[in-house]
Amino acid sequence: MKSFRQAHLVVTFFVDMEQTGWEELGLLREEVRRLRSMLSLCTPTLAALLKRKGYEIYKTGQADDLLIPADENLTARWYDAMKRYSFRLFLRDVIKQQEGFTIKGITRYATADVTGEYTQFLLETGMAMEMDNGFYRLEKQGIKNFGATLEWFTAQVLVREFQAQAEWGVKLKRKARYRSVRGVGGDYDVLARADGLLLYMEVKSSPPKQIYQNEIKAFLERAASLDPDVSIFYMDTELRMKDKIVPMFEEALPSSGSKKPKKRPARLYKELFSIGSNMFIINAKGSVAMNIERVLGHYFSSHRPPPRIA
Repeated sequence: MKSFRQAHLVVTFFVDMEQTGWEELGLLREEVRRLRSMLSLCTPTLAALLKRKGYEIYKTGQADDLLIPADENLTARWYDAMKRYSFRLFLRDVIKQQEGFTIKGITRYATADVTGEYTQFLLETGMAMEMDNGFYRLEKQGIKNFGATLEWFTAQVLVREFQAQAEWGVKLKRKARYRSVRGVGGDYDVLARADGLLLYMEVKSSPPKQIYQNEIKAFLERAASLDPDVSIFYMDTELRMKDKIVPMFEEALPSSGSKKPKKRPARLYKELFSIGSNMFIINAKGSVAMNIERVLGHYFSSHRPPPRIA
């Protein structure tokens, strides 16, 4: 286990680009992917990690709620497109236009050329159809919002980039002998097993102005009940977390008692914040995968055993 964690740290803290070439960087990443794949065969399943905490999964997300191609051969292309923040914003707007949309009418967060490319991509993947008078419409009707698709994408990031086992839209229930134990249980947007760790991600597709105090409180309660190794509050926005979200966490975080100072969010990197060593607030600025990598790197660094003194 120690060697695998050291390999992970090599990726997350190697970054001195003036001394390490891109070729060596690629080799290091491939080696860590290989080691993670090997480790996944030797660690407990997600179900086993949850069972140890008295939980079991009784429902996961449904494909009917997703805006993804039905053809599995197109899933990789769709995933790569969703890595773009502008494409995710585009999909969010398209979902709102159930009766149909035009390229001009949907151009809010990208140029007309880029919006045209995204619309053509929807046509190529069978996700949209062309109507009359320059209108287009989604082939799949009845999708109410972007939330489930964003949860699916976030789980895919963990699977594809970190070789994790992940589920989205998870509903948990306590096993019979634990039902008398206090806990909120309920819905968890994304749960994953990564290198033997239990990871929980709350995924928000709404902008900060549409997030309310009760949602922050619910996240903290779920994290306290499940007690995962890593908890991440992820907002799919490039807006600043410091303006509204961080103050809301500061208000919602419980007091640690008179002898211990109250935990407060601390800036980890730009708009990434840590609360202690295993809870994080992140956004989409830069790359979702890179931001997750940064917080995992911080977690592993914080939990390294002290060096032995000869």
